[in-house]
Amino acid sequence: MKKTIDTNNIPEHVAVIMDGNGRWAKKKLFNRIRGHQEGVKSIRSVVETARDLGIKVLSLYAFSKENWNRPKREVESLMKLLKKYLVNETPDMKKNNIEVRVIGAKEDFSDELRELFEKTNLETKDGAKMILNLCLSYSGRFDILNAVKTILRESNNNRIDPDEITEQFFSDHLYTRGVKDPDLLIRTSGEMRISNFLLWQLAYSEIYVTKTLWPDFRKDDFIEAILDYQTRERRYGLTSEQVQ
Repeated sequence: MKKTIDTNNIPEHVAVIMDGNGRWAKKKLFNRIRGHQEGVKSIRSVVETARDLGIKVLSLYAFSKENWNRPKREVESLMKLLKKYLVNETPDMKKNNIEVRVIGAKEDFSDELRELFEKTNLETKDGAKMILNLCLSYSGRFDILNAVKTILRESNNNRIDPDEITEQFFSDHLYTRGVKDPDLLIRTSGEMRISNFLLWQLAYSEIYVTKTLWPDFRKDDFIEAILDYQTRERRYGLTSEQVQ
């Protein structure tokens, strides 16, 4: 019997580690860039599916700070692909009420791309249906360190009492400020690690790992992850009896 989604138990925030583009390309005897190009099709499918399901925030780990160390040709191709994606997809994002935010060390990118990030957000910022976080040049450790440095700067100006630094206060200094922590983390390609992604924010997220490589991950795969999430009991340190 085909399972049906419980519309009353939809995760508010889903984060995705999109892994496997290179392995997909190698498996099919293509170059790595072809894998990234096919991965864009999966992004489009997942974004549309998440919006249709009523998910409020979708965070995609698109490019880590460590990815800058990849071969120069691959990085250059990824930057061109990123530019093309933002230019081509922004009109549809605006039409479908999806706000696009780029989070991460934006200072690592060229002036042209930073301007495009800002332009994309301005054109889509009225999107009330869903927030799409594109995590670019993102690092969980860098995110935390950056928050600490910001708080210290504010403290040096005598603006902060140490007792005011609560978990919520700290969260408000992270790149993801203003949105709740992910309810669900999806990782493709079967790797069992979180790869320096949203280290603070994933504290109580449910984790779903699939062996499917990202370019093959589409609507049905995303729905399967949501169905699996709906079988979980989220206790947040409590007992089952307390939750019930």
